[in-house]
Amino acid sequence: MKKIVGFKFLLILSLVFILASCNKKSKGSSSLTGWNSKDMKAAGFTKNGDYKGEKAPPGMVLVEGGSFTMGHVQDDVMFDWNTTPVKIQIRSFYLDETEVTNAEYLFYLDWLERVFPPNEENYKHIYQSALPDTLVWRNTLGANELLTENYLRHPAYADYPVVGVSWLQANQYCKWRTDVVNEKILIQKGVLKNLYRDPEKQPTGNNRFDADAYTSSPTLLYGGDESIYKKGLKETKPRVKGEARPERGSFTGRHVKVSDGIMLPDFRLPTEAEWEYAAKAVIENREYNNTRGRKKYAWDGKYTRNKVRKYQGDQLANFKQGKGDYSGIAGWSNDGADITIKVKSYAPNAFGLYDMSGNVAEWVQDVYRPIVDNDANDFNYFRGNVFTKRLIDQEGKVVVVDMNNMAYDTLDNGRIIPKELPGSIRYVPITKDDAFMRNNYEKAYNINAKDGELASTKFYDKEPDQVDPKQARMYNSPQIEKIPGESGYMQLQPDSEVRSTLISDQARVIKGGSWNDREYWLDPAQRRFLPEYMAASYIGFRCAVDKLGPMTNKKRKPYNIKL
Repeated sequence: MKKIVGFKFLLILSLVFILASCNKKSKGSSSLTGWNSKDMKAAGFTKNGDYKGEKAPPGMVLVEGGSFTMGHVQDDVMFDWNTTPVKIQIRSFYLDETEVTNAEYLFYLDWLERVFPPNEENYKHIYQSALPDTLVWRNTLGANELLTENYLRHPAYADYPVVGVSWLQANQYCKWRTDVVNEKILIQKGVLKNLYRDPEKQPTGNNRFDADAYTSSPTLLYGGDESIYKKGLKETKPRVKGEARPERGSFTGRHVKVSDGIMLPDFRLPTEAEWEYAAKAVIENREYNNTRGRKKYAWDGKYTRNKVRKYQGDQLANFKQGKGDYSGIAGWSNDGADITIKVKSYAPNAFGLYDMSGNVAEWVQDVYRPIVDNDANDFNYFRGNVFTKRLIDQEGKVVVVDMNNMAYDTLDNGRIIPKELPGSIRYVPITKDDAFMRNNYEKAYNINAKDGELASTKFYDKEPDQVDPKQARMYNSPQIEKIPGESGYMQLQPDSEVRSTLISDQARVIKGGSWNDREYWLDPAQRRFLPEYMAASYIGFRCAVDKLGPMTNKKRKPYNIKL
């Protein structure tokens, strides 16, 4: 009997060993070709088996996506019903914990001043175009000159949210942040030298790091000068016998690829739907797969005062209490601030985000339209798409912006801004040929889709060349004609017609309440707008980054049957 039991035990042990060997063998080989990782490495192929998931970008937290009701979920006292409830799915994304502060924005300004010196004629408009409008603090019947002179640069306001920044400036900051964050990653990985410490290769003009140009082709940086690179990533290709050894410190590895998962995606402004979803943070009202109750603010509950015994009665956000009351009575301040306040002065919401209600309102990516209704896409809704592609020259090369082909734009308020920074890749709208035989989009410009385009007006049965564009406009916003001037820049000629609205394709959505707003605007569902080239003392911004891969960082194993 003992012999039989012993034989069975040995048989089971042998089967386990064989299965484990097979599993180990299949794990190290390609499931479709039979090549294992060692064979691929020996042949010079690269395979990233070390990717462990996307890391949160600096200063950001993960907002796990899900379904929520966008728009008003409670009464609408204004009776305009421009935010009717719509159920929408949001993809996971990363969002800044706080609004961008004065200190962070000053680093951006210092970088621009160093790389594009404003005392040089070629660069003078670049630095100027990024400066916040500090005059937004002025009031014809108020004494606020102290703020115009000190709020941006004085260390007392270093950790306060930056204001006076237009939507266009906020977007340029996001693009710059994409470059400097990825530049820092490549320096840490030993791919790129820290050129800011090299007096002979200081980044200037188009000789600077651009993340898009690097991923397109590393030779686009610095005119193909490989001395800016260090050893690079370890190369898998075997060294040829008899080949001369490279010089010490030279580039001997390979460049980072998208397939390595090392560089971060683009920084951008959050969409309106993303911002509202992140602000509401309905996850704290979740019960299994349902949401219980309605949320009016970024915190749970229908009141603006703290219910916790230790802090009972304290305001939960920085906002205007009433006419002439921005902070409360001296010695017993309601919210601790007369204007903005230092970030993280109030508790975060359920996602770990600060000041999603109060302090400053925030720019989002969307173009404003009065109504978001059931025609809106229910998956990651966004209005403002202009589909583009890289510009290719006659030689088949990607066009990189330099001082010879750099273009400027004159805004409706007279400010001159660069369309792209030197060193970046030029993009152009796609053509009809690019969209030929597609069923998901037909053209490049989709900002006014279903709300402002010719098909949504009374001229729906006409062709574009049959209608005067001025007559076919749905929204009667002011029009400013740009006339080429003698200096090479545009001169502005406003029209003389009476206009009834500011809504146009340049109007961008503002979300959230601010220090200058009453409690009504603290509701994340509320929405306002302002032309993209204008700024205000109560509007700031924060950046977002897409989450790649699974919705959550929690591991979910596939349902593979394993013996």
